[in-house]
Amino acid sequence: MTRGILLDIEGTTTPISFVYDVLFPYAREHASRYLDGEAQQALKVEYDADVARGLQPPPWTSGGLPYVYWLMDQDRKSTALKTLQGKIWQEGYRRGELHGEVFADVPVALQRWNDAGIDVRIYSSGSILAQQLIFSTTQYGDLTRHLKGYFDTTTGPKAEASSYETIAKAFALPASEILFISDVTLELDAATKAGLQVKLAIRAGNLAQPSNVYPTITSFSEI
Repeated sequence: MTRGILLDIEGTTTPISFVYDVLFPYAREHASRYLDGEAQQALKVEYDADVARGLQPPPWTSGGLPYVYWLMDQDRKSTALKTLQGKIWQEGYRRGELHGEVFADVPVALQRWNDAGIDVRIYSSGSILAQQLIFSTTQYGDLTRHLKGYFDTTTGPKAEASSYETIAKAFALPASEILFISDVTLELDAATKAGLQVKLAIRAGNLAQPSNVYPTITSFSEI
């Protein structure tokens, strides 16, 4: 029985190309304007930790801008970076320079699941703000009315079972009654360990995954 659905974004509800060809370049282009004291402080804490671990980030100059670019180049799931990107994208959406993008089957499925009384939430490495911006500005209108919650890196890494245990508690449902859909098998591994149902999203443009036995879907119409 499925009473809750947890959705990844990139490669699951939204084309990977939108993230890598639209959102990431936009954040990179405008990053220098948003490096205020709060952002710099959070990034410097992570920078110092990287140095202590023996990594070799670029020198801390220009308010940390080279470090921001370095994190972006690694696609680091950094809370400080994701928070900064969310603020940049918020302004882009406000100015009408950005608009959220989802696959055509997403709004139909969200409506159907809601009509069935299923609790639908999002779990992405992007900040909660960034998630809300995508779903509130899609080509199909504001879809946030269908979503009852959002989770990001502040909940925990997506490849750790404990993150999904925390999320299941937030749903207030047994883990076995929650279905998690993602395009990344490492995330499905962690969710499975936490007792969730899982399905692997196979979408155009998604990266090939290691050999696995997970049930697959190519459209939310299959659920």
